[in-house]
Amino acid sequence: MKKFLAILLAAVLCLSLAACGGNGGDETTAAGETTAAGETAAADTTAEGDTTAASEEKATADQLSKLKIGIILLHNETVGYDENFINSVKNAVKNLGLDEATQVIFKKDIPEDKKCYDACVELAEEGCNLIFADSFSHEEYVIEAAKEFTDVQFFHATGVNAKIVNLPNFHNAFAKIFEGRYLAGVVAGLKLNELIEAGTIKEDEAKIGYIGAKPYAEVISGYTSFFLGARSICPSATMEVTYTNEWANLAKEQEAAKKLIKDGCVIISEHADTDGSPMACEDAMTKENKTVYHIGYNIDFNDVAPTANLVSSKIDWTPYFEHIFNGVAMGAELENDYCGDFTTDSVLLTEYNDKNVTDEMKAKIDEVKADLESGKIKVFDTSTFTVKDESTIKTNEANFVLADNYKTDADGHLTSYMADAVADEKYTPDTDVIKDGEFAESSERSAPYFNVNIDGIDVIG
Repeated sequence: MKKFLAILLAAVLCLSLAACGGNGGDETTAAGETTAAGETAAADTTAEGDTTAASEEKATADQLSKLKIGIILLHNETVGYDENFINSVKNAVKNLGLDEATQVIFKKDIPEDKKCYDACVELAEEGCNLIFADSFSHEEYVIEAAKEFTDVQFFHATGVNAKIVNLPNFHNAFAKIFEGRYLAGVVAGLKLNELIEAGTIKEDEAKIGYIGAKPYAEVISGYTSFFLGARSICPSATMEVTYTNEWANLAKEQEAAKKLIKDGCVIISEHADTDGSPMACEDAMTKENKTVYHIGYNIDFNDVAPTANLVSSKIDWTPYFEHIFNGVAMGAELENDYCGDFTTDSVLLTEYNDKNVTDEMKAKIDEVKADLESGKIKVFDTSTFTVKDESTIKTNEANFVLADNYKTDADGHLTSYMADAVADEKYTPDTDVIKDGEFAESSERSAPYFNVNIDGIDVIG
């Protein structure tokens, strides 16, 4: 995966990718080439993120003072997913010297229905010139508002349709979190090996549990990359996946974790938004004397699960918010689709739990991260996994069956996979994303499109 040029506080990146399903986004370009008159012009980049032109120009204090920002959240700060966005907005506001009290309006607990459109209208009428929504199914309502309020710039996390609707004031964004998931999987693999070497478990007991919110490409891409990271370190690792079918439900996430623990999982990770899973692991460790560690998503769970937690993978939206705040303030032409990565500081691991992650483990993780950044390691290297059973090809987020969209060799390695890289309303597969022996995730768009259930992962529903 190629690198995105990191430009904090102003530069304008532009990756031209399309929108996609699941929670995802595409890579595109960002504005940035400065004209003689000092205006900012668009700077195109390739689909994989190589910038052809960019500027490090920042908005002036006067330009930034004219910015008014509306933030639409599916939940609120009590839910980890939304808390991560709130914290990132606050960090960007602080870094740029904005006045949160007068320049930012948060709309919390906005469901994925017409209330999202209503929130967009309210924010536009309150004078916001930048409106951002954080949940996948907010997208159609944000697009509706963008068509009506053409003088307002609208941004949407995890969406898929910016390239298709091609509105100059509507933009999608995401990050290559599958690389962060892979790295977190390496942590899991190292811990599994430690447990095997200590005699705590046998090699064939190196079982990981994973709690998914919904069977979207983003979730499937995430748990698969996590598993591949773990198995790159611990070859005997297997994984069991269960879904809650809700983005945030503490009780369901706790119950899912308990089921996975009962099924013999010794490490549990998640694509879910509450404290339910780490709490269940902590209780199992401290009250039931079971061995079951936890790896989270977006939030540092060391306080919630001080005995069980290892680390979390995380998307840090701060660089993106700084990027779009500056861009809108300067009147720059912003990419319709953006994808951050390690190089933009958009993908990271949270603080380790030093009680459970040794210095030796950290050194190995740093080594793998460097190899991911350099491209030496490809997360979805097709030689590292197989797809032998046709029934393991999943349906995508719109429940359109993906039939006959892939080819494998005699050993079950993917040789061709037609993904809906340029999404349309029917999620029609249109692009072969197997390139040079790699399933090229988030190269044709930032939103994930990996939705294959590979061998070694048991999805129990």
